[in-house]
Amino acid sequence: MSRFLVDNQLPAALARWIEAQGFQAEHVLTVDLAKSPDYAIWKQAATLSAVIISKDKDFAQLTLVRPELVAVVWLRFGNCRTAVLLSNMALVWPEIIRQLDGGARLIEVQ
Repeated sequence: MSRFLVDNQLPAALARWIEAQGFQAEHVLTVDLAKSPDYAIWKQAATLSAVIISKDKDFAQLTLVRPELVAVVWLRFGNCRTAVLLSNMALVWPEIIRQLDGGARLIEVQ
C-alpha cells in the first residue's frame, strides 16, 4: 500500500480523494510543510516512504539527482477546478498505481 504526500499547488481535496481510494494521504498543509522548500518536502516523503504528488517540475528533477528512493507523480495538466482535477485523477489513477507497483520513480501525467 502506497502513502502519498500532496504538494502545495494542489488542493487538500486531492489528499481526501486519495484516502477514499483506500490509500493513506496527507496534504503538505496538514503536516506543517506548506511554506517549506522542496527539499524539506522531499526529505519528509523519504522519511514517510511517501509518493509526492505535485505540479512542480523540481520534484521530477530531484528523482534524477537525489539518492533517496522517493517516487513522484508529476501532474502536468493545466490549472482547473477541483472537480475536474478529481475527475482526471479518477481516469489515470489505475495506471499510476500500476506504475508505482512496478517500481516507477517518476510518473508524468499529462
